[in-house]
Amino acid sequence: MTEHQSRDLSTVTRRRVLAALGSVGAVGVAGCAGGGDSPEGDYDVGMTAVAYDPTEITVSVGDTVVWANTSSRGHTVTAYDSGIPDEAAFFASGGYDSTEAARDAFGSELGGLIDSGDTWSHTFEVAGEYEYVCLPHEASGMVGTVVVKE
Repeated sequence: MTEHQSRDLSTVTRRRVLAALGSVGAVGVAGCAGGGDSPEGDYDVGMTAVAYDPTEITVSVGDTVVWANTSSRGHTVTAYDSGIPDEAAFFASGGYDSTEAARDAFGSELGGLIDSGDTWSHTFEVAGEYEYVCLPHEASGMVGTVVVKE
């Protein structure tokens, strides 16, 4: 093999390696946009990096709302005690009975965390407005509202 052929071969090999790496990089970035493992269309509210999408949803009494973690970060769904109707049942991923209990559990053991691609649901039996929060992203403004109509 001549020196010229050797140089051409190394250039072709380098190009193939760079092309392959570029493809891997594009596939890796593509997974960041949609969360990768998220259920497609099987949910009412998605969880992006630091927001619920949509931030407000309207449903009827007796409807079940499904939240899906569509990001790579862990999230919670935690009602604000003062942000739900008086007659309504408190709700929080992890099954806690108050905002404080959910905060304590999350702070000590990441209680209530919904992993990437997982879902959580709650059935709303009382009409009114329900305000909720993602505990790890509360400072970033990750809050939402469910409006329940008769």
